[in-house]
Amino acid sequence: MTDMNKEIINFLKEQELCINKTLIQSSKILKIIKIITRVKNTNKKIFTMGNGGSGSTSSHFVSDLLKTAIIAKEKRFQAFSLVDNIPVILAWSNDAAYDRIFVEQLKNSLSKGDMLIAFSGSGNSKNLIKAFQYGKKIGAKCIGFTGKGGGILKKYCDICFEIPSTDMLTIESQHIVICHCIISCIRKTGIPLFKYS
Repeated sequence: MTDMNKEIINFLKEQELCINKTLIQSSKILKIIKIITRVKNTNKKIFTMGNGGSGSTSSHFVSDLLKTAIIAKEKRFQAFSLVDNIPVILAWSNDAAYDRIFVEQLKNSLSKGDMLIAFSGSGNSKNLIKAFQYGKKIGAKCIGFTGKGGGILKKYCDICFEIPSTDMLTIESQHIVICHCIISCIRKTGIPLFKYS
């Protein structure tokens, strides 16, 4: 029988170890914050994407950008999660292919200077790779949050933030931590319009 208490302790220790390893990449977080801020201040758009748990991170990050990151008397973010319109995703998946669900949405709205953010544990999801290939062609900034060495997606990233783990749950947990770090830093650059309730 599994010793559940031991499993809990081991999981939490793994998160702590991963965060300690991630600290050496703090300069990448700063670069991402600067790009996100520049995109906002130049009235450009941010598009996020991911599959499965990474898709929920994509949606969560947009929620934080659109509300939690609002600073009084400053421009607001224009951020869109490409995972949230289920009918559009199903239509492209059914009528074309699942690997086109993001790139076809981008063809409607992406412009030079916009920003793409992809969350992927492996960095090998075909739909994310196609979206980033298109993004590079248009002239968008491409930021990847990955694990497991970055995968193929890394080749198309302006910045690839790799979580130093091969465990998917740990990778997804750390992506959320980094997103919240970014939002927290943005909030501290000015006076947040809203407080957490």
